[in-house]
Amino acid sequence: MLTSRNKNIVRTVSALCLISVSAPALAAGQAASFQVSMDTVWLVTAAALVFFMQAGFALLEGGMVRSKNTVNVIMKNYVDACVGSIVFWLIGYGLMFGANHSGWFGTDHFLLGNAEHMDYSLLLFQTMFAATCVTIASGAMAERTRYESYLLGAIGITAIIYPVYGSWAWGSLYTGSGWLKQMGFIDFAGSTVVHSIGGWVALAGIMVLGPRLGRFDADGRARPIPGHNLTLVALGGFILWLGWFGFNGGSTAAAVPSIGLINLNTHLAAASGAVGAMATMWLGRRPILMTTTVNGSIGGLVAITAGCATMEPMFAVITGLVAGLVLVGGEAFLQWLRLDDVVGAVPVHAFCGAWGTLAAGLFKTGDLFNPTQVTVQFIGVAAGFLWAFPLSLLMYYAIDKTIGLRAGTLDEQRGLDFTEHSEIGYPEFQTAVTHDK
Repeated sequence: MLTSRNKNIVRTVSALCLISVSAPALAAGQAASFQVSMDTVWLVTAAALVFFMQAGFALLEGGMVRSKNTVNVIMKNYVDACVGSIVFWLIGYGLMFGANHSGWFGTDHFLLGNAEHMDYSLLLFQTMFAATCVTIASGAMAERTRYESYLLGAIGITAIIYPVYGSWAWGSLYTGSGWLKQMGFIDFAGSTVVHSIGGWVALAGIMVLGPRLGRFDADGRARPIPGHNLTLVALGGFILWLGWFGFNGGSTAAAVPSIGLINLNTHLAAASGAVGAMATMWLGRRPILMTTTVNGSIGGLVAITAGCATMEPMFAVITGLVAGLVLVGGEAFLQWLRLDDVVGAVPVHAFCGAWGTLAAGLFKTGDLFNPTQVTVQFIGVAAGFLWAFPLSLLMYYAIDKTIGLRAGTLDEQRGLDFTEHSEIGYPEFQTAVTHDK
């Protein structure tokens, strides 16, 4: 018969045996839980960085327009993030990432609720991407677009144009897969999915709108219309650069070691984009413009977004340098076509995004210059254009013929700050426009 002391010894030994057996399983469970927590912290932090890019766009666009249109541009950047976020939660997320059995669009996870915690983190992160895409058209169409018409277009972009193409390339997070994704299309963080789609929308917008008053003379020669505050442009460029570390690095959706390479490539491409733009201006015997240099760095960021996780740093530099050349050439091409893009959004996002998507196929680590991969990349670029541009052209044309897309001539001359919002950005210096309508 066991004594009280012996019973205690037996219980202790049994407990130690149980702990020794369950300790590995317990440790594994704790490690998995810790990893999920770390992934969540990184994803939410990256989402905040991407959201901060809205401030970068607002400053860059606000500085590149004339002072009489500053409030209008900032309002567009501010409110399209608000409206776009709600619309993406309602419709866009489900179309983009819901169960995709057809390969064309998602069919569930609309109005996401009662979901797993990581689903909420992914929705938050992807909402910031949607806001980035929709705001690209804002700067291109600045200084002559009616405010409510712009917001109506922003709803169309966030609800349909952006998420449907995104479902082809990135969907689904649950069941099924997009047809481009099945082909092996590489677009890690969205050179085409986010930026080229936004750029093709912007191209359609400026074609329907027409140029600003006085942008081209009777012979078609471009007249410069300088922005009112280039300090804001440079600050906006720096903020966008910072936010891009969350944009690209956060696309891992996990706290993993590859973030270091991704963000190094991001930084090198941005620096190379600025150098490439300056070199192109210098070789063309053009003034070395600060605005074009900043756009060159953003073009480098756009270009590397597709392949930042799948190429070595040397090729990130090449991608950025070529993006600088594409940016400068693209600006000249639009002027030759007499298309008025106030901030250079089409060359930066559409053209550099297309180049970067092709570069992701050309420079894929371990599979350089594979013609099959490059062909898939080309199909993805072409599909993005053939989807976004015609649909956006139809959307803006319909808006123009119903409620009107372009502001009136007198409103454009007086500035959209006062005529659209009854506010002005610099009241001490704009007393001439504060009289009653």
